[in-house]
Amino acid sequence: MADLPPEVAERALASLRESFITAAGPGGQNVNKVATAVQLRLNVYALRLDPLVFARLRTLAGSKLTLGGEIVFTARRFRTQDANRSDARERLLALLADAHDLPQKRGKTRLNRVGKVQRLAGKKIRGAVKAGRGKVQLD
Repeated sequence: MADLPPEVAERALASLRESFITAAGPGGQNVNKVATAVQLRLNVYALRLDPLVFARLRTLAGSKLTLGGEIVFTARRFRTQDANRSDARERLLALLADAHDLPQKRGKTRLNRVGKVQRLAGKKIRGAVKAGRGKVQLD
């Protein structure tokens, strides 16, 4: 995983919007009364990302990216607001770091003469096997 450029992390945390919602799961009656789950919204256009990074982010975000260009993270794994807030922020920053980790370009391989001859010989053999698979003629 690549490191996230500090200026992108700053812009992400500055343009982040948080809202707290009631969560399901462990917590008993407290879960029905207290809004412990956090929902983070980040406008990806405010990040001013490189086009390649933006395309990769769009692919990685999947259904978390809305048509309006917002990434929506909901964290409800923990029983406290602070734990859920930090969990959602960590997941968001990890997603942005993954988007900055562009795949390496694959170098072209070059086949030498011997490899080319062997490949063509194998193709001839397979062709002969397949040519022998016709209808059987009874004389």
